[in-house]
Amino acid sequence: MATTIRTDTPVLETTSGRIRGFAADGIHTFLGIPYGAPTGGAARFRPPRPAEPWTGVRPAIVYGAACPQAPREAGAPSERHFVEEAFLLGFNHSRYDEDCLRLNVWTPSPDVAKRPVMVWLHGGHFASGSGHDIAAFDGTSLARRGDVVVVTLNHRLNVLGHLELGWARADLAGSGNAGMLDLVLALAWVRDNIGAFGGDPDNVTIFGQSGGGAKVTTLMAMPAARGLFHRAIVQSNCALRQTGMADAERIARALFAELGIADEDPDRLAEVPYAALSRAELAVMARLAPQQNPARRNRRIRWEPVVDGRILPHHAFDPVAPQISAHVPLLVGTTLNEFTTGIGQPDIDGTSLTAVRQSLAAAYGSDADAILAHFRARHPAASPFDLLSRIYSATIREWAVIQASRHAALGGAPSWLYWFTWATPVLDGRPRAYHNAELPFVFHNADRCASATGGGADALALADRVADAWIAFARHGDPNHAGLPAWAPFADDRVTTMVFDTTCEALDNPDGPERAAAGPA
Repeated sequence: MATTIRTDTPVLETTSGRIRGFAADGIHTFLGIPYGAPTGGAARFRPPRPAEPWTGVRPAIVYGAACPQAPREAGAPSERHFVEEAFLLGFNHSRYDEDCLRLNVWTPSPDVAKRPVMVWLHGGHFASGSGHDIAAFDGTSLARRGDVVVVTLNHRLNVLGHLELGWARADLAGSGNAGMLDLVLALAWVRDNIGAFGGDPDNVTIFGQSGGGAKVTTLMAMPAARGLFHRAIVQSNCALRQTGMADAERIARALFAELGIADEDPDRLAEVPYAALSRAELAVMARLAPQQNPARRNRRIRWEPVVDGRILPHHAFDPVAPQISAHVPLLVGTTLNEFTTGIGQPDIDGTSLTAVRQSLAAAYGSDADAILAHFRARHPAASPFDLLSRIYSATIREWAVIQASRHAALGGAPSWLYWFTWATPVLDGRPRAYHNAELPFVFHNADRCASATGGGADALALADRVADAWIAFARHGDPNHAGLPAWAPFADDRVTTMVFDTTCEALDNPDGPERAAAGPA
């Protein structure tokens, strides 16, 4: 049936002015709503300010600009990898501008129903991406399926969001967390405005994947965010630790040197065109973190929130979970294959055991042979490449288990653990259950994102089960629903994990020995 779009929809009043969106497929959509003022020029590296008021009715019918960032192609291992990843994820081209503090809302109806609100934080770590650059992020189907209000948003990233300058001048302290303060401002906008869209400001779930998961984790430890959300979902990036002040200052000083700016003249950074700023920050990061150990992905220098003792008082989940979020139910998990996949590698199934040994030796040193032997014994039918993928991905899952355990230890609210193991059939099945694989399922977009899922009956059925779990969690703080087997909350003596696959199972510690062998990421 053809989609009918209506633009004669209700005008809504927000704290900055009136807006009008459009309606399609039974869902009201509002795109590109400013929640903050422009962040360029003298506002660079400064805390965000609320959106400037406007007169008249503002059309909210197209996405706003994303934060300036390096091209996606620049970070891809190869052109083929970029092409295949773009096919899987359905990359959308974004406009880039420092006037990027925009958000999008999907709602079944702008009424007074007080629906659960689900605020999505996009991936790209803290350097790239946007709330609309991947096809799965369209909130129409999730809003309809769950009778919920879905919000996605853009905020400051990379050098614009996480360059700490407090060491250069006291009034610039906190600039290393500017991007996180943007998120706090967006959540405050939700608190103050979402009621007009049919949402309940007292039932807000923040959820995010990859870098978005790290953003959720960080918000849980930020005093300024306390009370602005009530449930949290972390997908494929726990980020128990953030950047320390020493590393943050080292990055900033290197950037000053790269640009030829004196340490005592930080205001000059506001005058540097973003293109030059980006070239400099990419050069600096390449020097400071030139290599990446696939077994230790979370131990590297990159743009991240900064533990400054004030905005972020301490590492979010290390050595313990943040007490200020003890009352917030947590859902956390990873995919089976994460970053070690066949995307962009057509000959991956021909990987030899010798090549696997060499890779593991570089990552694990003298422990490599014992780790490989352990995984071969547990998965005797697995190919050499799949053994390698399981080993490297187990280190990432271990962080999810640690996060669930530390949160549960506070005793304030339960943790729930999942593992997404469904392997896509597209591209000859080479991607496996790759990093990002769960996104079309979480947003109930398995049909819309057939280039990622294949669009088959198994994928559509799994999307029902996954999306309903996220919806149930947003509504009640418990992901159980009639379409899944009983799912117990996390406990250290059981490590109950919901395995999302063609057949969903709740298993107790299904990979405990493997995680113990591979170690944390």
